[in-house]
Amino acid sequence: MPSDIPSDPAAPKAPPPEAPANPHNTPEVLRHGPQRWVKPAGLVAIGVAAAVVVTGVVTRGVASASLKATTAEAAIPTVDLIAPSSDTSAETLTLPADVEANDTAPIHARVSGYIHNWYVDIGAHVKAGQVLADIDTPDLDQQLAQVKAAQGTAAAHQNLAKISADRWNRLLSRDAVSHQEADEKTGDLAAKTADVQAAHADLQRLQALEAFKKITAPFAGIVTTRTAHVGALVAAGTPNDAPLFTVADVHRLRIYVHVPQSYSAQIKPGITATLAVPEYPGREFKATLVSTSGAVGAQSGAVQAELQMDNPDETLKPGDYAQATFQLARAGGATLKLPASALMFRQKGLAVGVVDAQNHAHLRYITLRHDLGATVEVAAGLGAGERVIDNPPDSLQEGEKVRIAAPNPAAPNPAAPTPAGKG
Repeated sequence: MPSDIPSDPAAPKAPPPEAPANPHNTPEVLRHGPQRWVKPAGLVAIGVAAAVVVTGVVTRGVASASLKATTAEAAIPTVDLIAPSSDTSAETLTLPADVEANDTAPIHARVSGYIHNWYVDIGAHVKAGQVLADIDTPDLDQQLAQVKAAQGTAAAHQNLAKISADRWNRLLSRDAVSHQEADEKTGDLAAKTADVQAAHADLQRLQALEAFKKITAPFAGIVTTRTAHVGALVAAGTPNDAPLFTVADVHRLRIYVHVPQSYSAQIKPGITATLAVPEYPGREFKATLVSTSGAVGAQSGAVQAELQMDNPDETLKPGDYAQATFQLARAGGATLKLPASALMFRQKGLAVGVVDAQNHAHLRYITLRHDLGATVEVAAGLGAGERVIDNPPDSLQEGEKVRIAAPNPAAPNPAAPTPAGKG
């Protein structure tokens, strides 16, 4: 029967019941009841992990796309554009020129002998036919005397043959001699007459040579050289020897220039040129083009042109070095000029890069008219309104996208023509 009396707190408590014996000493597994918060927490953790993974993938994808875009943007070359300048002014061509006298005659001895005397020196003005020197010709004088004697002998033989022929012809009319004998006498007269004619011709030849004992000027002019000296031996027929005198007609001068082939079409008879010589700085002389050789020299690649000018006061001298300047009209109208820095050397030839309205680069293969060093003149392959790339990259390809650099207003256009009086 249960007791209603409360237990004494001071009374000793009963010991807990003993646990069942564990004969195999195995660890005891704690057993708990089911926890309701574990499943929601796991789902949250999985969601967070998935969100982190998705965020990382998206972030890396965006970064990769941004990098690709940045790389592609950086790969677009930035170029400077220039406009080819159009030059319609007259083209100036300056070439070296050789000044020569209108006529120049080196005078050699026509007969052998010794210089007896000379009468003019270098710089002397002479007239046509004026005696310049005398030559003593003892050998020629002796030959002339011999020919005169031979002519007299031939004339005597002719006279005797004529008398004999007349006599035998009279005898033939009387049948006193044969026709054969008469013909022989007539033939001997003809031979003797030919001997007289030959002697006379030889005499005239020597008399003509006697005239060359006097050295004369072939035309009016100035003596430019003299090698004649009294007593000096001269020999005829040696043209390699120095001439005794040289006479030049300097009242009119011939000027020769060699025009490059690229300018030859613009050089025509009738145009004028301005000559400048070192001894007259700042002074100009006018000359007129009279003819060209009409052929390009195989070695020089140039056409020889001849100009002429009057020189009444003998200001210019034969042998002068001069510079001839031509003002030439540009062939085909205006000429496009570009700086040499815009050129590209490709396998197909010389090219420049141009940019279209969509900022795509295109290659234009061009032909040069003249290379002026810092600039070039374009003959074909480029239009006046083209936007040309200055200093194009070597890797520039057809159709490549380019970026246009901001123009620098302070930078001059290197292709612009130089103002007159500058440069």
